[in-house]
Amino acid sequence: MADCPTLHTERLRMRPFEDSDLDAYAPIVMSEEVRRSLHLPDDFSRSDAWLGMAHWRGQWALRGTGQWALVEIESGILVGRAGLHRPEVPGWPGIEIGWVLDPRWWGRGFATEAGARSIEYAFDQVGADQVCSVILPENVRSAAVATRLGFTLTESRVLPHFPEAPHDIWRLTREQWERRPPGSASPSTAAEEEDHGDHDGTLY
Repeated sequence: MADCPTLHTERLRMRPFEDSDLDAYAPIVMSEEVRRSLHLPDDFSRSDAWLGMAHWRGQWALRGTGQWALVEIESGILVGRAGLHRPEVPGWPGIEIGWVLDPRWWGRGFATEAGARSIEYAFDQVGADQVCSVILPENVRSAAVATRLGFTLTESRVLPHFPEAPHDIWRLTREQWERRPPGSASPSTAAEEEDHGDHDGTLY
């Protein structure tokens, strides 16, 4: 069992979710844009958002993986979440790197910045040899983030928890990450096109 650590990037503090985050986090996952990208129902509620925060803290405690609350250092504003996901879902392809950003903060490179730090943590601290990203084909902006981070699309298949459509499975090995060109996942290269959320409602 492990507690969620606090990490930092150039512009973000990646810390555990706190109960006091609910006022800022609920509007993010209840927004139309994020609900659409995560395939969340129209009646997704503040209570559901709280449950999602609790799930992430619980995954850290039980499995040593989970997602961080993302706080912009300069403003102190919660702008989304990102990190590692290892659910108990049949057919899940491995440790996933995922992200969800407040629509008001899209286009600033935060998903790529947090994703890169999450990948480093997965390889350096969790000991993973490979990570994945599970993305619906329609989510082209999320796929663009995965590409910037060095992931390669390896297959497309229907997962048992989401039979409505196939998911694209993107993978990144430790060797590929270590051989990436310098600055390939830096905020300056990511800000022109940014993601609007991750993949489906396995966790919110």
